Amino acid sequence: MQNVPAFVSVVFMVTTFVTVGIFLFGVRSIRPNSFWQKLLLFLTPFCLLFQFIAASDGFYLNTGSFPPRLFLFGLAPSLLVIVLVFLFARDNVLTPFSLTILTVIHIIRIPVELTLAWLADAGVVPNIMTFHGNNLDILSGLTAPIALYFAFRPSAAGRYILIFWNLAALALLFNIVIIALLSLPSPMQRIAFEQPNIAILYFPYIWLPTAIVPIVLFSHLAVLYKLAFKRGI
Repeated sequence: MQNVPAFVSVVFMVTTFVTVGIFLFGVRSIRPNSFWQKLLLFLTPFCLLFQFIAASDGFYLNTGSFPPRLFLFGLAPSLLVIVLVFLFARDNVLTPFSLTILTVIHIIRIPVELTLAWLADAGVVPNIMTFHGNNLDILSGLTAPIALYFAFRPSAAGRYILIFWNLAALALLFNIVIIALLSLPSPMQRIAFEQPNIAILYFPYIWLPTAIVPIVLFSHLAVLYKLAFKRGI
């Protein structure tokens, strides 16, 4: 990854730490000293450390396995935690989680998309993964302040606007995740053979699919749960 300017890595690491920091601040707002609070406060920084060690050791550079190591050891564990939270900890985690924090966190999608554009310029991700291609996820970050306004001013109309915004932004997230997976060098690769998505196999960009994406996904699902099933929010 010698072609990637140093400032890109710095910007991305700062973005990751800000994302995790906002998330952990929100975790502290749920039931104090509960099992789930302690678990999330432990697992989140542990995930960053584990992925740092794995990527630095070249663990994800073995791209011939199926399912891909990145999915099996990177994305899948985070998805499992999200599923467990929704199955067993809705009242302990989702209900008390701050709607404001779950919304403001999406602003970090702006520097994330800028990072992807810089990585494409450096030739380590395909152009299709950027806002110059088929990835419009930056719109989620740009419109997050509007969603935040309605999170601060709850009303019947605001509730529906927030639901619509979260569904639209969630669709944009799924779009880039699918593009990233299909352009990843692996038996699953279907697109971008001329320039595969190799950046996320290396540190610090491994934190994009293993930390930032799960946190963003959780934030959308948590808000939709709160708005659809809880009243008085």
